[in-house]
Amino acid sequence: MRSLPYFCRGQVVRGFGRGSKDLGIPTANFPESVVDTLPADISTGIYYGWACVDNGDIHKMVMSIGWNPYYKNTKKSIETHVIHTFKGDFYGQILSVAMVGYIRPERGFESLDELIAAIHSDIEEAKIKLDLPEHLKLKEHHFFKTSVSTTANQILNGHRL
Repeated sequence: MRSLPYFCRGQVVRGFGRGSKDLGIPTANFPESVVDTLPADISTGIYYGWACVDNGDIHKMVMSIGWNPYYKNTKKSIETHVIHTFKGDFYGQILSVAMVGYIRPERGFESLDELIAAIHSDIEEAKIKLDLPEHLKLKEHHFFKTSVSTTANQILNGHRL
């Protein structure tokens, strides 16, 4: 995937309402405009990287890009789980992410428990990989140092921010 690391930013929108409720793993969802502008070489699957909400602290994250086969979605989505406990939701706020690596392709699961176990495994793998020096340095990338309000008309990796 030539496009990695890939940086994108967008307003958090309401998703399918399953992350916290069904899975116990809250996710932040990007609008369709962000999904539709992903580079062609970023395939569906599970990714890891860095994320921040508005101009806040930068945290590790895992991200699902795709159709969520277990739920048989009819539209492609990007769902980000920021590996941090927040006091509340952040709908309407700006989520900035740096996708730095790929964990696995998306796949179907026989049960909800199997899906939840896979997500927890993805989270643990992301935590380990993001501690590697080549990934840790991306936490300090200038993308995260630029104020959300000053990047409204910038383009990064072909994505209008």
